[in-house]
Amino acid sequence: MDGSDERPQAASPEGQSDLELEAVHARIRVCTLCGLHASRTQAVPGSGPVPADVMIVGEAPGFNEDVQGLPFVGAAGRLLDTLLEQIGLSRQQVFITNILKCRPPQNRDPMPTEAESCMPYLRHQFRLIRPKAVLVLGRHALERMLPGVGSISRVHGEFFMRGGVAFMPCYHPAAALHNGGLLNDLQRDFDRVRSYLDRLLPAPEPVSTAPEPIPPGGGQTPAAETEAAAADPTEQLTLL
Repeated sequence: MDGSDERPQAASPEGQSDLELEAVHARIRVCTLCGLHASRTQAVPGSGPVPADVMIVGEAPGFNEDVQGLPFVGAAGRLLDTLLEQIGLSRQQVFITNILKCRPPQNRDPMPTEAESCMPYLRHQFRLIRPKAVLVLGRHALERMLPGVGSISRVHGEFFMRGGVAFMPCYHPAAALHNGGLLNDLQRDFDRVRSYLDRLLPAPEPVSTAPEPIPPGGGQTPAAETEAAAADPTEQLTLL
């Protein structure tokens, strides 16, 4: 020891959220709260950045997800990737998870007791992710996240505000693979999410292509520069 005062750096809020989310996911991977733990290959907590503007919540892992431990990696996941790309997003920019964290045998519908066991994990993820928009994929996710709003065929593409967060029910990509007539609806619903984010998120600041000329006499004093910037509304941050 050289006597120097070397203290560990405190984690940033984002870094702290990363650590907390990984702790939640570690608990999910060894969870035994319902009977699905006995038949799973592995649990599927979810994947994506913390925080994220968009959170996507499906119903339950399928065969491929159970094998790989990642959400939406089968055919439905490839369609989801395409839908995201069409609105200028990638899988790396959104957080993806499911109501159930373990695959039901033979991909049967989730049972109420199974969903109830998993919901505390989803709520904890939601608090850490802090999304601005949540895509609720499929009728089972809709029943759990927005109970009583109506059927998926009636309310898909509508926004439901909950605590300042926009929740939008959408058809599940797997349903669109089985019924091609749903694909156009799904694409339009994703387009609405893009429009919502464009209105909500700040516009990028304009990039100056040339240096400002310096007037004779050395230019304005710092105080005068501050007053001029405050008086010019075009310099203020705007929303789309």
